[in-house]
Amino acid sequence: MTIIVGQDSAKARRTLNTGGKTVAYYSIPAAEAAGLGEFSKLPASLKVVLENMLRFEDGKTVSLDDIKAFSDWGKNGGRNPREIAYRPARVLMQDFTGVPAVVDLAAMRDGIKALGGDAQKINPLNPVDLVIDHSVMIDEFGNPRAFQMNVDREYERNIERYTFLKWGQKAFNNFRVVPPGTGICHQVNLEYLAQTVWTDEDQNGDTVAYPDTLVGTDSHTTMVNGLAVLGWGVGGIEAEAAMLGQPVSMLIPEVVGFKLTGAMKEGTTATDLVLKVVQLLRAKGVVGKFVEFYGDGLDHLPLADRATIANMAPEYGATCGFFPIDQETLRYLEQTGRDKDRIALVEAYAKENGFWRGADYAPIYTDTLELDMSTVVPAISGPKRPQDHTALDQAARKFLDVVSEYRGTAVGSQASEMADEGPAPTAPADPRKTASVDGEDYTIRDGSVVIASITSCTNTSNPYVMIGAGLVARKARALGLTRKPWVKTSLAPGSQVVSAYLEAAELQEDLDAIGFNLVGYGCTTCIGNSGPLQEEISKAISENDLIATSVLSGNRNFEGRISPDVRANYLASPPLVVAYALAGDMNIDITKDPIAQTPDGKDVYLKDIWPTQKEVAELVERTVTREAFMSKYADVFKGDEKWQSVETPDSETYDWPASSTYIQNPPYFRDMGPEAGTISNLKGARILAMLGDMITTDHISPAGSFKAETPAGKYLTERQVPVREFNSYGSRRGNHEIMMRGTFANIRIKNEILDGVEGGYTKGPDGQQTSIFDASMAYQEQGTPLVVIGGVEYGAGSSRDWAAKGTNLLGVKAVIAQSFERIHRSNLVGMGVIPFEFTGDDNRKTLGLTGQETISISGLEGDLKPLSEVPCTITYADGTEKEITLKCRIDTGIEKEYVEHGGVLHYVLRDLAKSA
Repeated sequence: MTIIVGQDSAKARRTLNTGGKTVAYYSIPAAEAAGLGEFSKLPASLKVVLENMLRFEDGKTVSLDDIKAFSDWGKNGGRNPREIAYRPARVLMQDFTGVPAVVDLAAMRDGIKALGGDAQKINPLNPVDLVIDHSVMIDEFGNPRAFQMNVDREYERNIERYTFLKWGQKAFNNFRVVPPGTGICHQVNLEYLAQTVWTDEDQNGDTVAYPDTLVGTDSHTTMVNGLAVLGWGVGGIEAEAAMLGQPVSMLIPEVVGFKLTGAMKEGTTATDLVLKVVQLLRAKGVVGKFVEFYGDGLDHLPLADRATIANMAPEYGATCGFFPIDQETLRYLEQTGRDKDRIALVEAYAKENGFWRGADYAPIYTDTLELDMSTVVPAISGPKRPQDHTALDQAARKFLDVVSEYRGTAVGSQASEMADEGPAPTAPADPRKTASVDGEDYTIRDGSVVIASITSCTNTSNPYVMIGAGLVARKARALGLTRKPWVKTSLAPGSQVVSAYLEAAELQEDLDAIGFNLVGYGCTTCIGNSGPLQEEISKAISENDLIATSVLSGNRNFEGRISPDVRANYLASPPLVVAYALAGDMNIDITKDPIAQTPDGKDVYLKDIWPTQKEVAELVERTVTREAFMSKYADVFKGDEKWQSVETPDSETYDWPASSTYIQNPPYFRDMGPEAGTISNLKGARILAMLGDMITTDHISPAGSFKAETPAGKYLTERQVPVREFNSYGSRRGNHEIMMRGTFANIRIKNEILDGVEGGYTKGPDGQQTSIFDASMAYQEQGTPLVVIGGVEYGAGSSRDWAAKGTNLLGVKAVIAQSFERIHRSNLVGMGVIPFEFTGDDNRKTLGLTGQETISISGLEGDLKPLSEVPCTITYADGTEKEITLKCRIDTGIEKEYVEHGGVLHYVLRDLAKSA
């Protein structure tokens, strides 16, 4: 239940009559009329936060000055970074991040009992939905058995986790689980859970309407901003605090307005648009900011396309990418089966409270940029970052640059730039290998596409690109084409509704015919669950050191994420994924070269199989129906027979199975006293890892598979777990022993302490190369504190809290970087690890760091202020010292308290124990 407090702001409370019912709400125009400030020109995204302040104003956690600060924001040109306490309406989880969160809650029940408190104090106060979507792996593909075999294998691998989650559903209040095989959490949220305007009862029993808001334990929670639902990703630890009634501490954000004009032209897709948006906003720099989309271009942008853009906010670095409520919002709510009274409430509330985007919508923004959508061209992004936008007609040429970089020669676009300086360089050696699979011989080389996957919430939520992919398959099938035999193809929709409309359009048969059979409903390839390549192909890649490629309709293509066999990964629209499966080679310019040949030898070009916008729109109109959504979501929490047969114990606390390699009681709350500690200066710390720019949370805490010789693999082998049952790091996030061994263990991470070595290695106390885990254990045994050094945008990417938890368990007390991505910085603080930023021109290179130095940081004890600058002494290997200044990224007062307690969960646990 949402507790409505409102004291002085009660003067802003009004009533609204809609659908024959009367609801109360907190009126922003009324607050302005009451003299609390000037709010009418605020962006809709910021008005959502302002309404939250009005509703929870109590003179303590939220004050009238907090409310008035929003008026100052407008007067100061869209800037007023005041600390506020924000309370989202609900929390969304997926199983990779949700399992460790439920593990933490179970451990907190043990912890509060040890402190003499009541275990029932540990319960979500806000509604929590956990969608199991990250665990299905593509073991089987390209045949009608693929879906059922992958589901069966999923349950075999994950039954311990699923039993634990069903226990949590019974044990905790306000906690629901959407079973495996239903869909991806963000798509389920968009299509079913989200309401745009939420209702609940206040402390007097009155129904109150307010904006639907949430935080989620997955960075792509932002997708729902396309439906005008303000939400963003947080780490599991921050989400747990929100569940337990703690406000989210944040600064009033800057809001960048992104004006969209024009309309998409023939041959382009929403994916092409979002890849361009990512490129532009990364260049603009929007980390920690809201982005709000406006302009008359929105009149031509279906909500599915808006959701695609909102989904990739983490890729362009923003907290969220928000679309205000308008007529298209209402149309989508109607189409997806929302209650008619709810839709009427959304319209009435938005218009009464200043959230409606009409023709006169012209708010104040901190800054703006603009894109004419008619200028967008077909594109892909890669080979290792979402912002690496490449026009489709340049993709083959740019791939030669990838080969050039890897092989150490200049070809491709680099060669053309050097042409004036002498003869054009020749292409590098092109290693080839003949592989035989199912009796068929073929050649693969640098650039061979070995994975083509229609996957992820980003694109499979969009019927325009999914129908488009089906039509490409239909036209290709009619010409007798199919995938190249070395391409592992897969189709993993984000919800069962996608299958419903693909079947209604009779397109699934066409997709099946060229290898895009249904493999499961979940994240699959996008999260790294692409499954193994056929052994002969994997061997050919490894033995010849080939630069194999993948093409996926996902949102992330970081190094080492998609498959250990694949070095170059490209994001593309679903129709292009199908096209690249037919071509099978990134060296082909698919805009002008033949992508395949018919059985009788006739060349086929992309234009021959590409559908028109009219063809796509007509099929979408005919097959994407309200009835399909209502049918597929009628029993969304029930699950299939497999889920229903999972047996769980009835108990207040969890009986941790000692033999489990999936679920273990974490050490965070063991021997915890009732009082907080203090922050101490850091003395004589050694550098565990020194890392470059754009180190992502995938680098820090990989989600994919691992091998027997890794520390995590050795741990499982010692417990008689066969390699076939290793599963993935992501699926084992309920076991801290696995996860701490997997921290900084990405196969592509480069620790600059070592020379040219890839993987999770460093130097131990004896100066010899060893695994980061083993070095950490040796340093901790000596009582030596550790630090990690980073570059720009440290911690980009996924919201995974294990990137911070693992850092903590490795004995790292501080991370010093040039800049941090928002979620990871918050997660570090939430685990008691202090983030610091270099100041001035200082960085690891200008300071000449080698990793052999010791680091001491003072100024942390006593009255440390948020965002203070503190002195740091670097002692080099030869004994010389250099003092520099660091910026302490403990950003708010409450964050300082979290660190003093050892983390946010310790803070909450002690607070709840005292209240008991």
